[in-house]
Amino acid sequence: MHNWFISKVQHEKILENGMQKKVTEPYLIDALSWTEAEARTIEEIKPYVSGEFTIVDISRYPLNELFFNKNGDRFYKAVVAFIALDERSGSEKKTKVNMLAQASDLQIAKDVIVKGMEGTLVDYEIIEVKETLIMDVFPFSDTEVRTITL
Repeated sequence: MHNWFISKVQHEKILENGMQKKVTEPYLIDALSWTEAEARTIEEIKPYVSGEFTIVDISRYPLNELFFNKNGDRFYKAVVAFIALDERSGSEKKTKVNMLAQASDLQIAKDVIVKGMEGTLVDYEIIEVKETLIMDVFPFSDTEVRTITL
C-alpha cells in the first residue's frame, strides 16, 4: 500500500535567459506519514536544487496506479473507471480511480495507460487524461515501480 504525497518545494531557479526566479515546484513522494514525506523530500531534492529551498506545502495525493515510461519527461493524471455489472439491477456500476503516467505527450500517456492495463480482467474506460505540474516522482524503491515500454 502506497501513501502518496505532493510536496511543494520553493527555491530560486535560473531561467533560460539567465535570470533568477523564485519558483514552487510539486514533487510526488511515497511516504508513510507527513513527517516522512518532508524528510524524504529534503533527501531527494538536495542533489537537484542549488542553494536554499523551503517545503511550502505537503498534501495527500490520491493515486491507485503509477506507470513509468523512460522516454517520458512529464506526468499525466488519468481518471479511469472500472466497469462492473450489478447482477441484481442489471445496470453498470463505475468505480473511478486515479492513475499517473509518465510520457512525452497526451497520446503517449494514454498509450502507456492502455499498455499498463493489459491483462486486466475488468472492463474499464479512460475518462480523462491531463498533464500535471509534477516535476518528479520518488517511490520507496525501484522494485515497486512498473515501467511501461512502448
